[in-house]
Amino acid sequence: MNRGKIDYDPFEIEQQEWKKRQVRERLKQILTITSPIFILILWEFLSRTGLVDARFFPAPTAIIATFLDMGASGELYQHIGISLYRIFAGFLLGVIPAIILGLLMGLYSPIRHFFSPLVMALMPIPTLALLPIILIIFGIGEVSKIVTIAGSVFFPVIINTVAGVVNIDRIYLDVAKNYGASTKDFFFKIALPGSLPVMLEGIQMGQAIALLTIVAAEMMGANSGIGYLIWTSYSSFILKEMYVGLVLISFFGYLFSLLLRGLQRKLLPWK
Repeated sequence: MNRGKIDYDPFEIEQQEWKKRQVRERLKQILTITSPIFILILWEFLSRTGLVDARFFPAPTAIIATFLDMGASGELYQHIGISLYRIFAGFLLGVIPAIILGLLMGLYSPIRHFFSPLVMALMPIPTLALLPIILIIFGIGEVSKIVTIAGSVFFPVIINTVAGVVNIDRIYLDVAKNYGASTKDFFFKIALPGSLPVMLEGIQMGQAIALLTIVAAEMMGANSGIGYLIWTSYSSFILKEMYVGLVLISFFGYLFSLLLRGLQRKLLPWK
């Protein structure tokens, strides 16, 4: 090596950059874990020292103890099971028709012009505002709760699906037409893959709305489920059980979000 000349090793430089990226990722993970732990420790301290009223804000350890007691009795699993069944059934009932109709509206202008006024007129109406009508039509059984969730999920998914199809570069549609692509090819090889990024964002919104809706629906017309647990615990001033229900909703919201983000990374690895 000549004196005064610096010899750079590309492999060593790349290795150093990789180590820096790893350190940054670990720091992000630590910060992500630290914030909720800090809040829980602060909450525990404030509740135990009496700086906040423990009747309204019981300590996290007391909430955990209540959670374990409810789990041991089997009561908790019954509420979780029925709520998850309603969420998944309503979610699928809302998402599948929304995707199919959204693809049709995005691909075919007459269908889009026919259904757009109906979608735009019904979308601003909260699904819970229609709950009395849903109860009249479907009764107070499981079907009414599933339909309520489906209705709340339907609109964000169909709007995003239509937007995803409409924003596909026109050249892909023209090339498919020139090569005589069938309707099936338009659906599964052009419209569906092309709209996936925007569609998945709509599905992500839909799962969050489904959790909000199930809690409200179970509060208003159910005798089981997490929403029912929250409402009855509040009414009876058993706030530890109410917080158990709130924590469960928060947990499932976070879990579903992670699962959908994982699915998005699998389907759209370039995003």
